[in-house]
Amino acid sequence: MKFGWRGALGVAISAFLLWWTLRGEDLGRIWSVLWHSNIALWLASMVFATLIFPLRARRWEALLEPVVGRRLHFSALWHSTAVGMMVNNVAPARAGEFARAFVLSRQEPEVKFTAAFASLAVDRLFDGTIVLLLMVLAMLDPAFARMNADSTQIFLWMRFSAAFLVAVLAVLAALVWAPAKLFAMYDGTVGRVAPKLAPKGRHLLEGFASGLGVLRSPRLLGEVFFWTVLHWLCNAFAFWLGFRALGIDVPASASLLLQGIIAIGVAIPASPGFFGVFEATGKIGLGLYGVPGNDAVSWAIGFHVLSYIPITIIGAWYLTRLKLHFRDFSGASSAPPA
Repeated sequence: MKFGWRGALGVAISAFLLWWTLRGEDLGRIWSVLWHSNIALWLASMVFATLIFPLRARRWEALLEPVVGRRLHFSALWHSTAVGMMVNNVAPARAGEFARAFVLSRQEPEVKFTAAFASLAVDRLFDGTIVLLLMVLAMLDPAFARMNADSTQIFLWMRFSAAFLVAVLAVLAALVWAPAKLFAMYDGTVGRVAPKLAPKGRHLLEGFASGLGVLRSPRLLGEVFFWTVLHWLCNAFAFWLGFRALGIDVPASASLLLQGIIAIGVAIPASPGFFGVFEATGKIGLGLYGVPGNDAVSWAIGFHVLSYIPITIIGAWYLTRLKLHFRDFSGASSAPPA
């Protein structure tokens, strides 16, 4: 996994946003707020923030059922998810998404890397859809209007995100319902413009199409929808416990809106672990509810650190147990697809 210019850009953006977040804030006050917060509630928040990862692995089980024709062992899915999330926390350019699919293909050889990676595209599509729906519910809460929240910027973000999701959905729908036409379009364009790269790209495209079988099954779609909703409600509850730990008085629906703002924010290039981006979007989101900057930053730092540590340690542990190293991911990325 090379650092490259994308990694450098992410670090630069994160550094700027971290500076912007802390600019004008009283660091002593932030430390005092965290020091006097409720440790028991923070620990509970950490537990629920970590619980979302096995829930994500359980959802992945349903996503991959059409690919292999059976249910994969949950342990393999959980190990792969933990390693992938750990890699996202320590490596640039969201390398954890690649690592997650790669580790699963090593544990379950019948699952091709391209199919596993394609299923993660559907995984993220469900995430985006549910997050946006929960944001809308939060904005329908009368408490949102009562606290004089300025929703103009939020609506702009949501429109952009919705447009992006629609575009992704259109491509995925074409791969599911009209793959032959999409392949013909690919061959007619890429095959002419870059004939040497066309065969490898076609192989990857076919692999992606094979990983989208869940979209053809109403039963599996319903199952994935259920686990996605549970995942994000669990995450929102972890946010809310963090609010209570600091004595931040906002409605419970604020956690639904805030997690959406953060989810949209971390889509931009950032350093490993999304430091800077998480804190900036957390401050912006809580600011909509009139939360003072010191308290908002205290929550963002406290929650981010406590949610970062467990899955990073767990993922590193599984990486060691599976006898894998970061160089394995780099080597696999340059190898021809299986």
